[in-house]
Amino acid sequence: MTNKTTEADVAFIKALAELLRENELTEIEVKRDYGEDDSLNVRVSKKVEMAAPMQMHAPMAAHAPSHAPSAATAQPAAALPSQEDDPAQHPGAVVSPMVGTVYMQAEPTAPAFVKVGDKVQEGDTLLIVEAMKTMNQIPSPRSGVVKRILVEDKAAVEYGAPLMIIE
Repeated sequence: MTNKTTEADVAFIKALAELLRENELTEIEVKRDYGEDDSLNVRVSKKVEMAAPMQMHAPMAAHAPSHAPSAATAQPAAALPSQEDDPAQHPGAVVSPMVGTVYMQAEPTAPAFVKVGDKVQEGDTLLIVEAMKTMNQIPSPRSGVVKRILVEDKAAVEYGAPLMIIE
């Protein structure tokens, strides 16, 4: 490999790192073939620390007006999110390892990998997350029963977003 090719490769890797930063991606992998016995495999990734999710708290009853609230302002406390209801905080939560699009089945006409109530074993495919035209099977991290599915087919997901609950 010549020095010119090496300089071009370094520039290419820097451009990939810039794409990673600009598009808030966590990983890019590329293979360039230059010829029969000459290729470049590049994987650029960055360490992502997941920030704690913001928690919304219900207003305290001590701050409520002394008169009965009108129908327009009355809101049941159950409608407000709490730490117990936050799926991301559930010990059985399966979270997305990447940004992408969720597919609940291998093909549009195929049955879903899992449905609520299904028993799964550790390693069973739960769903697919497509990222950069790559279909990534998401395996079950533990054996158990699918209690809740928190995403819909073809929905966009973020890194760390809860996908389902397995207990």
